[in-house]
Amino acid sequence: MIRLEDTSGGDIARAIAEERHKMGSPATGMVLTMLILSDEEYASDATEAAVLSARQHPMRILTLIPRPGRGPDQIDAQVMVGGDDGPGEVAIVRLRGDRAGHANSVVIPLLLPDTPVVSWWPTDPPPVPADDPIGRHSQRRITDLATSADPLAALRERQAGYVPGDSDLAWTRLTSLRSALASLLDDGATIATGASVEAEADNPSAILLAAWLRWALDVPVDLTPVAGPGITQVQLDTRQGLITLARPDGAVALLSRPGVPDSTIALPRRGLPDLLSEELRRLDPDEVYGDVLHSLGEPTWEVP
Repeated sequence: MIRLEDTSGGDIARAIAEERHKMGSPATGMVLTMLILSDEEYASDATEAAVLSARQHPMRILTLIPRPGRGPDQIDAQVMVGGDDGPGEVAIVRLRGDRAGHANSVVIPLLLPDTPVVSWWPTDPPPVPADDPIGRHSQRRITDLATSADPLAALRERQAGYVPGDSDLAWTRLTSLRSALASLLDDGATIATGASVEAEADNPSAILLAAWLRWALDVPVDLTPVAGPGITQVQLDTRQGLITLARPDGAVALLSRPGVPDSTIALPRRGLPDLLSEELRRLDPDEVYGDVLHSLGEPTWEVP
């Protein structure tokens, strides 16, 4: 680990290049630049998740931690290249004092040329990520409703400020569950007439799942709060009878269908590295996520 005090974006870029040169490994193997905008509370977990994801998607990881307030106006950094952190490059940059408001000027010298940029706010994203100085550099902008103190208000904000290229880990958490539900109706003969979702109160993934079912199936969907954890049950009312996918422990789901023996499906809750890796597999806009957000109507929508 290289520590730099009272440094600059250019100095950090040179430190990374020098370390790469010593290792005999040029930076041309990096496929993207990831910008993580975080506070101290979430910075470590977010950086670790990105480092683990870099084993599938070699990237330059820049974790920017604003530290406004009293103290010297300076930039301090920790730089790590390769080694136990995988094939990626990591720079943890703390912007102190007045420098906290100038993350964009620090980032510019550190962006890899001719590679995509992904920005991630583990918590407290700007109202419109695409209008943020950091977000303007990015093809994809990732947020996480689950870390918000008020997920419903945050979801309304994500809806109102949505721009193609935005995504949220609350939506990514639904991928396995959405795939399982879609497979139950792909025979063309099973027609849903209604649906219900049971989940912890104010669970943002549950709200998005209910919205997706209503958007995809054009049927009424009930959302019922229960003790959890997370989403515990989804039911589909069909012309053939009731289909139930129950996951009371947040790991294994029991599938019940009319005329078919019950079966189990592995639906574990995934950690940040897996969620982030999924997000990085595609850098084009997630159109379904955008359509589901728009299907909620005006920002004054009510939870179903």
